[in-house]
Parts: sequence; C-alpha cells; structure tokens
Amino acid sequence: MIWFLIFVAGLITFFTRYSMIAFVDPNTLSKTTKKILTFIPSAVFPAIIFPAIFLNDKGLFVGFQTPEVWAFCFSIIIGYLTKNIIITIFFGLIFYWSLIYFF
Repeated sequence: MIWFLIFVAGLITFFTRYSMIAFVDPNTLSKTTKKILTFIPSAVFPAIIFPAIFLNDKGLFVGFQTPEVWAFCFSIIIGYLTKNIIITIFFGLIFYWSLIYFF
C-alpha cells in the first residue's frame, strides 16, 4: 500500500509540473513574466541546499562544526573565482571528501 501511495504522489507531482510545460504557450507570456520566471531556479536552489548543509538531523543549525559547511564556503570562493559550475562542483567535492578523510 505504501508503494502505491508513493507512486500516486509521484504521478501527481509530475503532472502538476508537466502541465506548466505542456499547456502554457511561452508566446502568450509577457516580457515581465518571462524575466521573473528566470529567477525561479536561483530562488529554489538555496531552499533545497540550505537544510542539507546547515541543519543537522534534528533540524538545528550546525554552525561551522561540519565538513559540509567548510566545503560550501570553499565552493563559494571557487565558484566566484572561476565562474564555472563544473570546476566548482569538482573542487567542492574534493575538498569535502578530503575533510572527511583527514579529519
């Protein structure tokens, strides 16, 4: 029964998101709406990433005690300097794994 509910929830989520792609004609949107929609990934990404980096299993803020926070800070610097997402992800992961392995 639980797998059925998970499947149904996945279908509902998929079709609500797919409907915006399939049924909305981009030519009917105004320039202002199109410009606002370009900011959505920038607004959603931090909402997904923040809890994974800055909150522990109990939902409490961790401060700078975890390797995730240090790797995040390092990645921000690398991203700012290189302006390349692949290099940022690569060096961020290497730094994170190094922190875990050595400390």
